[in-house]
Amino acid sequence: MTANQHISSSMMAISDTEFTKLRDLIYQRFGINLTEQKRSLLVGRLQKLMRQLNLPTFSDYFDYLDNDKTEAALSDLIDLISTNHTYFNREKDHFDYFSQTALPAVIDSLKQQNRKDLRIWCAGCSTGEEPYTLLMLMMEHLGTDYSSWDAGILATDISDKALTIARRGTYATDRVKQLPDNLQKKYFTPAGQGEMAVVDKLKQEATFRRFNLMNDIFPFKKPFQMIFCRNVMIYFDQQTRDALVGRYHQHTENDGYLFIGHSETLGRSQTRYRYLKPALYQKGELS
Repeated sequence: MTANQHISSSMMAISDTEFTKLRDLIYQRFGINLTEQKRSLLVGRLQKLMRQLNLPTFSDYFDYLDNDKTEAALSDLIDLISTNHTYFNREKDHFDYFSQTALPAVIDSLKQQNRKDLRIWCAGCSTGEEPYTLLMLMMEHLGTDYSSWDAGILATDISDKALTIARRGTYATDRVKQLPDNLQKKYFTPAGQGEMAVVDKLKQEATFRRFNLMNDIFPFKKPFQMIFCRNVMIYFDQQTRDALVGRYHQHTENDGYLFIGHSETLGRSQTRYRYLKPALYQKGELS
């Protein structure tokens, strides 16, 4: 017996009905579209948890999810099936555009309106590298004037596990090394062997919250000038993406920006946002 045969033979069996029930639940609650190709991935990621819970079948696991009114079990499920792969300065040209073009334009516009409320949302912030990088760039741009702004950043994710790491703000040194030297020296301190910690003045400017992007209504009282939703919508089908982009549009100020992942597109049929360049869109007054 080969190693692969041994692994597959030890995998728990999932019936077509069980897979369909779990797939539909995940789609309804989280918008994640699990195709038939993801069947073995779902089984592989859940079987250890099911053994720990002493649940011999996927029907038993579904009943366990259904009976948990606290939704802690659903939270564990999304932690297992979501991929929180990210690092500092991922898709660097976005951060360059943010610091060199979008941020100066937004700040100039706000000054002309005698406003100092800079509102940026990282939707699907994962383990925090993206919002912390944006905060560093905001602080660098505004300098000593930063404290006079109502700035900071809202960072949300569906995964409690990812948010715990983000709030802690401690990362492997080799992940931090993706950042320019000046930002490393200014915004991190050594935190034990092979780790670096985000400095407190940066950490306190990030508000991390658990939030499900599938909520029909977003609870925000004021719109954002920029929304980052990068490498999140790759898990959604077109219908789910379109509905989500519609909600983003409602919560974007005129001339505000939407950043998505480079492997994503809103499609040519969408007319809500004006296309600027790959993975970058802007809300126009007439859109």
